[in-house]
Amino acid sequence: MKKKFILVALLIAAGAVTVYRLVNQAPSESLAANERMLAILTDGGCMECHSATPKLPFYANFPVAGKLVKEDIEKGYREFDVEPMMTALKNGEKISEVDLAKVEKVIKDGTMPLAKYYLIHWGSSMTAKKTEISLDWIKNYRAQAYPNLLAAAEFANEPVRPIHDSIPVDIRKVILGDMLFHDTRLSADNTVSCATCHSLNTAGVDNKQFSVGIKEQVGGVNAPTVFNAHYNFVQFWDGRAATLAAQAGGPPLNPIEMGHKSFDDICKVLSEDKAFEKVFMEVYPEGFTEATITDAIQEFERTLITPNSRFDKYLKGDKNILTAEEINGYDLFKKYNCATCHVGENLGGQSYELMGMRADYFGDRGTEITFEDHGRNKETKTERDMHRFKVPGLRNIELTGPYYHDGTKKTLEEAVIDMAKYEVGVNLTESETADIVKFLKTLTNDNL
Repeated sequence: MKKKFILVALLIAAGAVTVYRLVNQAPSESLAANERMLAILTDGGCMECHSATPKLPFYANFPVAGKLVKEDIEKGYREFDVEPMMTALKNGEKISEVDLAKVEKVIKDGTMPLAKYYLIHWGSSMTAKKTEISLDWIKNYRAQAYPNLLAAAEFANEPVRPIHDSIPVDIRKVILGDMLFHDTRLSADNTVSCATCHSLNTAGVDNKQFSVGIKEQVGGVNAPTVFNAHYNFVQFWDGRAATLAAQAGGPPLNPIEMGHKSFDDICKVLSEDKAFEKVFMEVYPEGFTEATITDAIQEFERTLITPNSRFDKYLKGDKNILTAEEINGYDLFKKYNCATCHVGENLGGQSYELMGMRADYFGDRGTEITFEDHGRNKETKTERDMHRFKVPGLRNIELTGPYYHDGTKKTLEEAVIDMAKYEVGVNLTESETADIVKFLKTLTNDNL
């Protein structure tokens, strides 16, 4: 009887292994590369948790299991919406480099799908073959969509990239934009220019918690740096401006910042300067308009890139330019998921992320929630976008404090510790914090 029981158990186990292998086969090699990746993400059940409209499994109606399922779905969607990537794969559209970095990281770490999910949904498990296919696809896709031509071969597949020394611009517009950027006539009382809050002598910021506009009025959000803003996918913390030109058109009409009633007023004031008007019309024959003024400022701001950092030189192949502690800081930066949001040339500026992913930042802050704290929700009015902000770029970060949208962190050490706590759920050691800060300081441009 005992031998029969053992035999039956072995047969069941063998059958289970066979079924497991059958349902976890990698997608056919006959499929196109994007189709194979789409199949892996679909089989992995990514859309079951990381989407606005998840397909609930049958056991979601069970009392205990259902509660856990719904908690996992809520958490998964808060952290990552995979639907844009799935849609892009289906339609042949460009995939966000943030999405690439996030998917790459969880595959490398083996953290997705969750064990409690693939133990029930056997076909969702990431086998060694699926992992190989996925990481190879991400590497090839990144090389095509986000080529890292300046980096040494060993760093070509990094989620961050060196900045080019320059980008093509119209120098005539740049000169006019520079003049307008520093022109106080863009403010109603001739006291404030763009450079007042975004000084080029202090890394493109004013180093204040909140900037001061006309009539000594104080704003409600920390001024981000103007340097490398060219690389942001949108402008402002809440993303309300799609371009640098659109961003340049905001402050002049803001009653707290520069206070003009309309661009007609600004154009009238500038037109009184006949010498400037003559020069301006040589580049813009239509003269002063909101579109021409903001276009010139945009062209100038596109030149405000900072490629000469020690980290750029390291990525380009100078292995001796960083210390062991700085290199370890970069490794920790990647280990603790910082490089899944702080990607690209500017190490950020490519996505909106929730402030307080793993802990209640605003509850712990202990001050009243302001309208600026709503983040992207200010524009979309959707619940998911509450407290979600455009990720700031990290270049020259040691010079641009105080930090966060609310300017509450005075030191880089404080900002790093809280980012790890609230976004990753990690309490950094003193040594880890020190090394990450040392790495971040390698992002400072040599000429600032």
